[in-house]
Amino acid sequence: METIDALILGIVQGLAEYLPISSSGHLEIFRELLGIDLSGAESLEFDVMLHVATVLSTIVVLWHEFMPLCRSFFTFRRDSNFYYVCKILVSCIPVGIVGVFFKDYIEGFFGRDLTLVGICLCITAALLTFSYFYRTRPLEHLPAGARRPRDISFRDAFIIGCAQAVAVLPGLSRSGTTIATGIIIGDKREQVAQFSFLMVIIPILGEALLDIKDMIAPAADAVVSDAIGFVPMLTGFLASFLVGCAACKWMLNIVKKGKLVWFAVYCVIVGAVCIASGLKLF
Repeated sequence: METIDALILGIVQGLAEYLPISSSGHLEIFRELLGIDLSGAESLEFDVMLHVATVLSTIVVLWHEFMPLCRSFFTFRRDSNFYYVCKILVSCIPVGIVGVFFKDYIEGFFGRDLTLVGICLCITAALLTFSYFYRTRPLEHLPAGARRPRDISFRDAFIIGCAQAVAVLPGLSRSGTTIATGIIIGDKREQVAQFSFLMVIIPILGEALLDIKDMIAPAADAVVSDAIGFVPMLTGFLASFLVGCAACKWMLNIVKKGKLVWFAVYCVIVGAVCIASGLKLF
């Protein structure tokens, strides 16, 4: 992989991880545009490293929220922060099951044509649109007896976690799917956005640790990073981290204002182009 290609993919990942437009889907699209030929395992390895960079940007941007959570959890202080981390752990159960039992199957979806990416982008658009029209009225305009947005419960955390597990497919936005799911089931928008960004930390770091284990294994065990190279990997990592810091702040403000529906329009347009491309319509 060329360094300039890794830079472009890093920028794409940094933006698309937080915006509800699917980072995995856009990485597939740009690999196709740039003519980057990687196997499914190689693509997934590079994607995981870019995701680690955006996880670190999440920690940097949400540092004041992240550190109290760590202190409470690791000192077993039974306060709201402790139980918040417990909810994050509950949300990780579905994606953990998918990662352990279906990782090889999921890898097969990467590096294919763009038809699946286009279909998943259209599903993302549908979710964003439904959540917008279902939960956009101000509290003072809600009819009497209507349910008010609530704090995230353990049940809600598990449901949002199931949405995250499904969103491993390229083109199905993880942030868009989890945020839309949280809004649809009645959680507060600002809480769902922060929860969505924090809940991905554990799965991504866990996947990265597994990849590192494979990288230090003997050559006979198939080290795929040689197809990418150290300099391109580092370039993509840094680009993803720096762009991710800016995009994370931007996305938190967008969710609070309830403006996700505009990304649905974008996803429909790009999804239609991907489907047409995959079906060789042009």
